[in-house]
Amino acid sequence: MKKDIQIPKVLDVYIAVVNEYNDLYNTQDWNAYIINMKDVDLEMVLIVTSGYSKDKMTSIFRKKIDVLPKKSYAKIELMQEDLFVLNNTFKVTFFEGNQMFDKTYLFRKNTINLKALQPIPLMDVKGVLGT
Repeated sequence: MKKDIQIPKVLDVYIAVVNEYNDLYNTQDWNAYIINMKDVDLEMVLIVTSGYSKDKMTSIFRKKIDVLPKKSYAKIELMQEDLFVLNNTFKVTFFEGNQMFDKTYLFRKNTINLKALQPIPLMDVKGVLGT
């Protein structure tokens, strides 16, 4: 039964961790975003995040976005720098039309840092993309 379920490959949907200035607190913050580069809206987007290492594990964070419009992005969460020494995963599930898609994005430990910043599509900022 399980082998009969086919979940297609996710294309043009990204997770980025961006270093940006917070006007309210006058600080540089790291924020995680989901980016929809598709030409269609994504519906019922579910994101489950966690961090882990051999001997540590963070609590699980869940976020739901009813609709993520085409060519847009949404903030997922503020990330504390203490988390960057862990592997951080973002499990993303969504519907495109009547088809379900699922992908787990991984930020390996110590890969989120100022030296790794690169241009982020659609957002016109620099950050780190998950793989």
